[in-house]
Amino acid sequence: MEQPRYRKIDMETWPRREHFPYYREFLKCGYSLTARVEVTEAVGFARETGRRFFGCFLYAAARTVNGMEEMRMMVTPEGAPGIWEEVHPSFTVFHEDDHTFTDIWTEYRPDFDAFYNGYLRTVEQFGEVHGIKGRPGQPANFFCVSCVPWMDYTGYASYVAGTPSLFPIITFGKYTEENGKYTLPVTLTISHASADGYHASQFFRRLEENLRDFNTK
Repeated sequence: MEQPRYRKIDMETWPRREHFPYYREFLKCGYSLTARVEVTEAVGFARETGRRFFGCFLYAAARTVNGMEEMRMMVTPEGAPGIWEEVHPSFTVFHEDDHTFTDIWTEYRPDFDAFYNGYLRTVEQFGEVHGIKGRPGQPANFFCVSCVPWMDYTGYASYVAGTPSLFPIITFGKYTEENGKYTLPVTLTISHASADGYHASQFFRRLEENLRDFNTK
């Protein structure tokens, strides 16, 4: 992959110019927020087209993250806040033989079919690799997605020692059906230096929108 591109934030005009250093340097904190997200259309789409639900969700998550600057925050080599031009999902695969998982990553592409086919190739090539990292060359501009498909949980929290990473960590659980409506829990974990509660709420709103539209035209 080519060197990832980013732009440095203008601290003179940035509305969060005081919030970023406060939560990055003084009160180093992040937070996890869990919401129930409707996936009725996504489940139907996956079943009708013979696609994997995980790949469909991964695309919707990547499309949401890439559509929000707050989800693409980074620190430049000079130590200033910046925004990646695009970010790529690093996701987990579960190994049935020893009940461990491995992180692998795939390139983000705005077109659903291009993304999904790339996701399948990635899983086919690296999905059986054991260990923490299964695919070499993980780019600096990544974010994390993982799944707990065995349970429908109501809350989840992550803890990272030191200064929380700026990129989002997205976790989702088992989907369940009630009266023809499918929902699942989704957790967003992110540094408070990157995003506030408003941005987190916008993330969930946009995620639901993207789970209804897979851009297959």
